Amino acid sequence: MSERDGTILVTGATGSTGSALVRELVARGAPVTAMVRGTSSTAPQGAATVVADFDDAASLAAALRGVRAAYLVTPSSERAQEQQERFVEVAAAQGVEHLVVLSQYASVEDSPVRFLRYHAAVERRVRELGVGHTFLRPNLYFQGLLAFADMIREQGRFMAPIGDARVSAVDVRDIAAVAAVVLTEPGHVGRSYEITGPTAVTHEEIATAIGAATGRPVEFLDVPPEAFAAALRGVLPDWQVDGLLEDYAHYARGEAARVFPSVAEVTGTPARDVATFARDHAAAFGG
Repeated sequence: MSERDGTILVTGATGSTGSALVRELVARGAPVTAMVRGTSSTAPQGAATVVADFDDAASLAAALRGVRAAYLVTPSSERAQEQQERFVEVAAAQGVEHLVVLSQYASVEDSPVRFLRYHAAVERRVRELGVGHTFLRPNLYFQGLLAFADMIREQGRFMAPIGDARVSAVDVRDIAAVAAVVLTEPGHVGRSYEITGPTAVTHEEIATAIGAATGRPVEFLDVPPEAFAAALRGVLPDWQVDGLLEDYAHYARGEAARVFPSVAEVTGTPARDVATFARDHAAAFGG
């Protein structure tokens, strides 16, 4: 057996999808190493850790030495494309056999949405380098609603510029479950998976589900993009606010409503719906 047999590196291991994926891999008994940014970072129990920086190619090379497969996600940043392409290039040089890249639903290089453009560019770079790969393209995360948890607890409402458009939002835990199968079972190299929830929901329906889970009414307010941006400026950097406006315009145009069966087909278990997400996170929303 070669030194690469079995070893899986998970980047973003303390983030939403990365931490969930490490738990899935540990539960499967897979040999997993969590890449963290500092010695004080805490990876999920059962994983080894390695310290590396997306801006330091030498540290990435050290982290990837002996790694068979890797899961790639970077923190939200203006430089995410640059950082991910650097990681891919180092992974190719280190002989990584299978790179699982967290991309995004509807990623194309001519998209009006900057986040979709950068994901598409990273996918292209992976293909150019000839690395064995799987692209995971999830839709809007249900867990993104946790950003509104304080507002929901204190005011009984949340807001977004989306109207009554439907989005096939997905639970982060289902993204991790798909990634764990892809990383540990054969047959997924060269594949791309659009990952969605089981139905497309409106934000009004999300509010209803959170209200039912918490036992308190929750209201959704559709607001103009300018009002949404004004509420976020000063809390988030301008580039991120502008990107979120592009994201929500994409949702509002009805471009993120399609449902795909990937979660059930890959994992054998149906994707979690909004009611399950709301019940499981009721405490965060004030239940």
